[in-house]
Amino acid sequence: MKTYTYTHQELSTIVDRLHALLQNCSVMTFTGPLGAGKTTIVRQLLRMCGVTAPITSPTFTYVNVYENNKGQTFYHFDLYRIESLHDFIQAGFDEMLYQPNSWVFIEWPEIIMPLLKQRCDISIDYGDEPDVRTLKIECK
Repeated sequence: MKTYTYTHQELSTIVDRLHALLQNCSVMTFTGPLGAGKTTIVRQLLRMCGVTAPITSPTFTYVNVYENNKGQTFYHFDLYRIESLHDFIQAGFDEMLYQPNSWVFIEWPEIIMPLLKQRCDISIDYGDEPDVRTLKIECK
């Protein structure tokens, strides 16, 4: 496990590190308290992957799908409101995991962890100062 402490001004360095992991990891989970910066990191990661479309939080739709100009697909899930693993599967979301030429970013993944085998878990938490965050990365 790797741990990083950063401020908002250093966010691009953190996103660079996460982007480098995408060569070997197609599924990333993001956990942490409300407002810690999960969506902010995913948004910048999608930009770095070449997504030019408007990027919004999928809080009420559960998933937003993006493509870049290389034909790569990116699924951004926010499962904060999903009630069960069964609901996730029933919606067909499980079919979006581990697709060729695609990457998956999942906020609030706890309820679907049994489906996630190979992945990088990203944990974000508040630091000691108001603008400081701690990020932990563990790839499995």
